[in-house]
Amino acid sequence: MEDKQVADLTEDEARDELARLALLLGEANTAYHGQDAPVMTDAEYDVLKRRNTEIEVRFPALKRADSASDQVGAAVSEGFGKIYHEIRMLSLENAFEDTEIADFDDRVRRYLGLTKAIFYTAEPKIDGLSLSLRYENGMLKQAATRGDGNIGENVTENVRTITDIPKALIGAPAIVEVRGEVYMSHVDFAALNERQAAAGDKTFANPRNAAAGSLRQLDPTITARRPLRFFAYSWGVLSEFLSDTQMGAIDWLKSLGFQTNPLTKLCVGPEDMLAHYRSIKAQRATLGYDIDGVVYKVNDLALQSRLGFRSTTPRWAIAHKFPAELAWTRLLAIDVQVGRTGALSPVARLHPVTVGGVVVSNATLHNEDYIAGHDSNGNPIRDAKDIRIGDWVQVYRAGDVIPKIADVDLARRLPEAIPFSFPHLCPECGSEAVREEGDSVRRCTGGLICPAQAIERLKHFVSRGAFDIEGIGAKQIEMFFADSALPIREPADIFTLESRDAAGLIRLKNRDGFGEKSVTNLWAAIRARRTISLARLIFALGLRHVGEVAAQDLSRHYQSWEALCAAVDLARPAALAHRAADEAENAERVAAALEKRRAQITLVHTAAIAAANVPSDSAAAWHELITADGIGPTLALSLSDALANSEERASIDRLIAHLTILPPEIRATQSPVAGKTVVFTGSLEKMTRAEAKVRAEALGAKVSGSVSAKTDLVIAGPGAGSKAKDAERYGVEMIDEDAWLALITGA
Repeated sequence: MEDKQVADLTEDEARDELARLALLLGEANTAYHGQDAPVMTDAEYDVLKRRNTEIEVRFPALKRADSASDQVGAAVSEGFGKIYHEIRMLSLENAFEDTEIADFDDRVRRYLGLTKAIFYTAEPKIDGLSLSLRYENGMLKQAATRGDGNIGENVTENVRTITDIPKALIGAPAIVEVRGEVYMSHVDFAALNERQAAAGDKTFANPRNAAAGSLRQLDPTITARRPLRFFAYSWGVLSEFLSDTQMGAIDWLKSLGFQTNPLTKLCVGPEDMLAHYRSIKAQRATLGYDIDGVVYKVNDLALQSRLGFRSTTPRWAIAHKFPAELAWTRLLAIDVQVGRTGALSPVARLHPVTVGGVVVSNATLHNEDYIAGHDSNGNPIRDAKDIRIGDWVQVYRAGDVIPKIADVDLARRLPEAIPFSFPHLCPECGSEAVREEGDSVRRCTGGLICPAQAIERLKHFVSRGAFDIEGIGAKQIEMFFADSALPIREPADIFTLESRDAAGLIRLKNRDGFGEKSVTNLWAAIRARRTISLARLIFALGLRHVGEVAAQDLSRHYQSWEALCAAVDLARPAALAHRAADEAENAERVAAALEKRRAQITLVHTAAIAAANVPSDSAAAWHELITADGIGPTLALSLSDALANSEERASIDRLIAHLTILPPEIRATQSPVAGKTVVFTGSLEKMTRAEAKVRAEALGAKVSGSVSAKTDLVIAGPGAGSKAKDAERYGVEMIDEDAWLALITGA
């Protein structure tokens, strides 16, 4: 029967065939995912699964409860448990040019208010998998992957099989959390792939993938057979402090029995750092394991503490990545995709080629100027060579991650190759695609009627940094968007999905990959997200220029969704006047103005706003919006345009009706400045302005860039100007830096 075409099967034959396929595919899943011992090739598995799907499409009533269509991998009891990181595991800021290292050092010293040279550690950046190890009373208690930085996978039993990792520590504090990188050496990787190939199993693309796949095995005995190694380089929670310096702490980790990288060196200033970078780069091919750069960290841990963190990266460290590897291949096609903000993004479809150990078949082409061989100002790039379909192109992986095109071989260009014509109509909805003055990107004007924009915005809405609804990812969004019975076309539809399912004749259960348990879990996940923080909500809307940090800034400044909307609505006339002034100005003057600080930008258009007879309350609301910390005119205009669009506003209002929006958390509630709005002006002598801002926010204060009637306190140093006058005008209390320090320290 297995040779009979699906179209020729009777209903009884189809039922028997589905039973046979369920047995075969179930055994294959268990062997591959659960035992790391495949019983068939990927191609054979795909043929059987495709046949199973075709039969289910022809006979939907015959679909089995154990159908392979509803399975991802093999069934497991619990899978990996979750471990919450008490101290977040963050990523690092990346640098690719030598000048960026000098800039990093300059930022660090300016933030700290130091003129003297700073010592840094420089160590190879291991291309592996981040791991956290917690020891209690000297014994290994738990091990977790980084995950999303907040929650990682519990891989404790697997980690116990790695010989580089001590199971017990002698002379350690009661609690020690050691962090480092799991990796695989080149020799061990080659031997593993030989064994995999000999056994008929899948081979790995590179050592990093092999290490990650080995550590994440559900069966620890499989991990035990994989040659994993570990370098320790950092720490998390400690009951006792390790050292006063980064280098001292690394030496301490080595004394406990951990492997630390012998190429780690103490450097003073950028020139010394770059010299060691070049030394490590020269040794890269002979190290015996993969590295993709050098990590620099401020050596003094007290200075690290002062520098603190951004939202996802520490200020005191940076990763200096190696130049990307290059390869030549043929450009087969150029596709144009439409993103959530309407941006038309060209993508190169390439003949597959291996670059840096990874097979690459697609590469970004940035925008139409990049394809044409010049930048947005008309300056040549790639020696003014344009990119044409059929060309031989040189491909590299920027930061060893994103494939890009570096060059074109004109000598191999086909005679019939013609310049690429970038579309002026949206390839998804046919709406006009326009390119605004000063923008390097062409955008679809279709808005929410463009299915590509709608789908991408929905994908963003459910993404990890936004609503993060478990059970609805990019794949499910595409499915629901195309669904005629239970469609999701806008965010509010997600929160009516359960009620529509209950009321409909066609139910989600037992179709489209959803079973009873998965549907129950989905409803619970959606209900849980009806309560959301203001910052997450703002970010989830997917508005142009509004990222996670800007969403947090808006949340802290306005405190509620209603207050934010009211302020933006009130500022609308001034926003329009601001845009009119922008459009009227000479482009070069606008570009120059935009490089200056927000306060200067505000002055450029004050006269234009006044000339437009904008009401004073609108002008004031606009001024507050663009001078709020982290905002500025570009983001403010985007926010204003979105909320002024009747269709978009109605869609947002429908969403808000389903939500309970939590105000931003106040980091401290017992401090004397918790909940107060403070403004710093003039020169601070005891700390830098950036350091003062971070410290104030840590105490629960909101730091504003301008003085208004809502300001509670102004801290004025020498040279205080207009803000001091504004404080007097509004009757706001004003103190000097010494009084501020006394207030927050209780001295």
